[in-house]
Amino acid sequence: MDPLLWRWLDFTRKISTPNLFNSISQAGRFCFRLHNKKMSRRPGNPARRLADGGSLPFAGSMHSKSRSSPLLSIGLVVVGAILLIGYCYSGSGGHISNREALSKTEGGVSCTLEVQRAIPILKKAYGDSMRKVLHVGPDTCSAVSSLLKEEDTEAWGVEPYDLDDVSANCKSLVRKGLVRVADIKFPLPYRPKSFSLVIVSDALDYLSPKYLNKTLPELARVAADGLVVFSGAPGQQRVKVTELSKFGRPAKFRTSTWWIRYFVQTGLQENESALKKFEQAALKKSYKPACQVFHLQSYD
Repeated sequence: MDPLLWRWLDFTRKISTPNLFNSISQAGRFCFRLHNKKMSRRPGNPARRLADGGSLPFAGSMHSKSRSSPLLSIGLVVVGAILLIGYCYSGSGGHISNREALSKTEGGVSCTLEVQRAIPILKKAYGDSMRKVLHVGPDTCSAVSSLLKEEDTEAWGVEPYDLDDVSANCKSLVRKGLVRVADIKFPLPYRPKSFSLVIVSDALDYLSPKYLNKTLPELARVAADGLVVFSGAPGQQRVKVTELSKFGRPAKFRTSTWWIRYFVQTGLQENESALKKFEQAALKKSYKPACQVFHLQSYD
């Protein structure tokens, strides 16, 4: 490979936002050297020799084009460098988490992401009950971050599994005590009715009936005004690359009929008022949830 081309590949790899000006300057010098090298390899041009002798009327314009070629190349390099840096920046600093990207590429459904989409609808349905929210489920840092952006809303999160690829924002939430890792198969470290609303997503689908019988009543115990369950529907796909190693078992998607019957058996009643408001707000905003959403009353 041409040494200059090899240096160009190495240069593009090292481009970063802080040294953009220096990188562009290096690109200009590189392009100018590459152009001169190629020009030196070209065979002699008889027309050019005639121009040197003064017998060709357009010699001046031809010479001008030759000199402007490096400037044009430099301009193209600058544009390319800016586009490349923008692409790298968007890939490293965007709002989409690794788990979200993986979910989208594999065609999976994340109910935790669905919670974030549904926040405006939930606020319409629950009003003041959204002032103190607990989210329980994988990737709770992203859900808590979205909830905290809402006015007059405090939010906490419980991550049922180990935190992977923790972002700086997630580390900050953990340090502040807003997010904690806890096994939801055991009692939650909160007093009864500690939160006005509890939202759970992507967590109950991985529990066997044995642990589901313990976890669901526990979630209702710490809720004062209601419990919202986001659950996958039969036929949906989930991210499978780390599913078994992370969650211990594949997700089991149950029908709405199964869930309703189970809620009745555990003494949980449907929150009809919240359900009606949720459906009305969803209709106005043309919102169609990708997951099953159940609205339950808390224990008296």
